[in-house]
Amino acid sequence: MALPDPKPGLVVRYDYVWADEAAGGREQGKDRPACLVAASDKVVQPRYVVLLPITHSPPSGAVVGVEIPAAVKRALGLDDLPSWVIVSEHNVDEWPNAGLSRIAGADSPFAYGFIPPGLFAAIKTRFLDLARDHKSRSTRR
Repeated sequence: MALPDPKPGLVVRYDYVWADEAAGGREQGKDRPACLVAASDKVVQPRYVVLLPITHSPPSGAVVGVEIPAAVKRALGLDDLPSWVIVSEHNVDEWPNAGLSRIAGADSPFAYGFIPPGLFAAIKTRFLDLARDHKSRSTRR
């Protein structure tokens, strides 16, 4: 089955590596939902994407997140526990990449669907603000 086109707002299953884990030498992370926030032009090879982790852990300290409303989680087929898109760190990876994982029973084997435009705009704005102010951490995969 073909991989989805990497469009901003797409939520995929991905083995996200946290910046602290990468600093400790870890190269592979835990499979989790991740929101694709940006993608390079498809004519440029290799193609790169920027992925934000989605977690059940509430943000604290320097970690900044945007909570995902329960209705959006249901529409994506995620669980009922509160979740946040973390916007204060990200992974940069090639597309496609070995970190993508299959989602059991999903319509698309690698993607949950898209974050609604209004919520995605808030996520993207907060992410870009932090990046501009040098308050986000990047892990190149």
